[in-house]
Amino acid sequence: METQIVVFALGDEHYGLEISAVYEIIRHQPITAVPQAPASVEGVINLRGRIIPVVDLRERFGLPAATTSAASRIVVCDASGNRVGLMVDGVSEVLMVPADAVEPTPEVAVGSQADYVRGVAKLGEQMIILLDLEHLFSTAETANVSAAA
Repeated sequence: METQIVVFALGDEHYGLEISAVYEIIRHQPITAVPQAPASVEGVINLRGRIIPVVDLRERFGLPAATTSAASRIVVCDASGNRVGLMVDGVSEVLMVPADAVEPTPEVAVGSQADYVRGVAKLGEQMIILLDLEHLFSTAETANVSAAA
């Protein structure tokens, strides 16, 4: 069985989300800051009349901040029933990943707090970290992100 994923970059690393969780991919646009929002929440955007919270995945993953470029995108997806935008450095492709190309992530590599990493897909020389949106945000974090909107 194959899974279709959207591949995006954060720095030099590649990550993947199941395409069924992705609503759309948009160019970076001005984000309105929200006072008292969690650190990883950049703010909110107005997407065709719907207010969407935007999360900086670099901040969420503890990566160094980067400047926004022409390649930067916001991946709008459904996380635990809430629409949320994920700021990424760029979206590269949509791939079909065979089930046998996915290996579980070693616990020592991600620690016990990273249950949002579903596994690592090996496609030739490329390795893609597969994310599980249902676990990327805890229930409390999802409520906080939604409250920010």
